[in-house]
Amino acid sequence: MDPFFACLWILAGACALTWILSLITGEHSWVDRIWSIVPVVYVWVFAGAAGLADARLNLVAALVTLWGIRLTFNFARKGGYAPGGEDYRWETLRGRMASWQFALFNLFFIVIYQNVLLLLITLPALTAFQHRTPLGILDVVAALLFLAFLAGETVADQQQWNFQSWKKAEVSAGRTPSPRFVQTGLFRFSRHPNFFFEQAQWWVVFLFGAIAAGSLLQWTVIGAVLLTGLFVGSTIFTESITLSRYPEYADYRRATSAVVPWFPRRAGRGNAARMWSESR
Repeated sequence: MDPFFACLWILAGACALTWILSLITGEHSWVDRIWSIVPVVYVWVFAGAAGLADARLNLVAALVTLWGIRLTFNFARKGGYAPGGEDYRWETLRGRMASWQFALFNLFFIVIYQNVLLLLITLPALTAFQHRTPLGILDVVAALLFLAFLAGETVADQQQWNFQSWKKAEVSAGRTPSPRFVQTGLFRFSRHPNFFFEQAQWWVVFLFGAIAAGSLLQWTVIGAVLLTGLFVGSTIFTESITLSRYPEYADYRRATSAVVPWFPRRAGRGNAARMWSESR
């Protein structure tokens, strides 16, 4: 079977499975639970269709596998695979919509759109499959970039994990955490460094396809573009929730780049942030 059509069959199965499970369980994070798994399957389908004989496709599949392992681990330790591990944003959104509106949102956006997006971000592997040119220095540079972005996301997630663990310990001890959200490490330069590094990795995946074809003018860029758009919307929605919980987040937002890491707009983060930084 043509690898692209094989991936379409996998896509159809993923849509059906996640939709049915959302109806049965009443939870709507089933696409989140396969987010780090299905793209790995897609890229290996293309690598396998080339008989595992194309160095570029094997390299892309290996890199995406590393991405999937890291993301799966981080999602699992936060309880994402446990019952009741639904994304808090879906609960918030459910409260703002009529039940029929959220049912449609679940089917068309959470299930269909996001599953289609998971296929689209891997389709530079299709470009590489169609243009099986020799591996070159540009591929090496792209691989190093991917690994650098993977390391950056790993660090950002670990810093967030450390902060949330400290915050939970403070609450358990009967103390009020201060600050109430992470503002140090990579989060001093970006409010969402993990978002930045996640998107950057998939732009590099697009570059592999472009390198194979010898041109940046490839329609498979649509995956990276739509992923960036998804993260823009997610950032706006997430920050609206955070701001409603923590009014002081407005000061942090004014001082810190939204996604792309950059120098803070003003020195310092207040006494609370310094206390957290010094305590680490």
